[in-house]
Amino acid sequence: MNTFSPPAPPSYTEATPRERTARLLTDTCAPANLVVVVLLLVGWHSTNGFAGLGWGLFAALFCGVVPMGIVLFGVKRGGLTDKHIRVRKQRVVPMTASLASVVTGIVLLRVLHAPKDIAALVVAMLVGLVSALAVTVWWQISIHNAVGGGTAMILILAFGPIAVPALLVAAAIGWSRLVLKAHTLAQVLAGTALGGVSALVFTLTR
Repeated sequence: MNTFSPPAPPSYTEATPRERTARLLTDTCAPANLVVVVLLLVGWHSTNGFAGLGWGLFAALFCGVVPMGIVLFGVKRGGLTDKHIRVRKQRVVPMTASLASVVTGIVLLRVLHAPKDIAALVVAMLVGLVSALAVTVWWQISIHNAVGGGTAMILILAFGPIAVPALLVAAAIGWSRLVLKAHTLAQVLAGTALGGVSALVFTLTR
């Protein structure tokens, strides 16, 4: 059983410039934020217009907004240490609840005949979440990098070479998690690899 225990991140006032940059990256590129962004971008691209953007917003409600609400509720109730849930054992319940939200989203998107790319992307997110949950039961994989790596690769698949700079964002997220000692290098790399699995599912189901 994994015994890795990440420390609480330093406050912005007490952090060094390097740590402040890392915290800013970690907070800005939180998994829920990236999920919303990639759904909006892929949604827009799926129809080249506002209709696709609307589908992206609809999917983001179940895949990003509701899961983040679950986490923030847990923090408010005192059951979770922070919005990034740095304690591994605390992740299982909110991840399972988020899983139910994503499944609901998939059902509704299918019933309402959402664009194929949006439906495929949400299925990929479901596979990534299930895989991350399975690993989290015994090991603290980096969810930040699972979503960051998956987001970068999915954007490249959807938009082509113009989206390659997204890989730099994924690398920066990994750097931030290492600086804050939230994960080991192995956990960051494993998270990125898991993101690749999600990208593969997106490719196979779109």
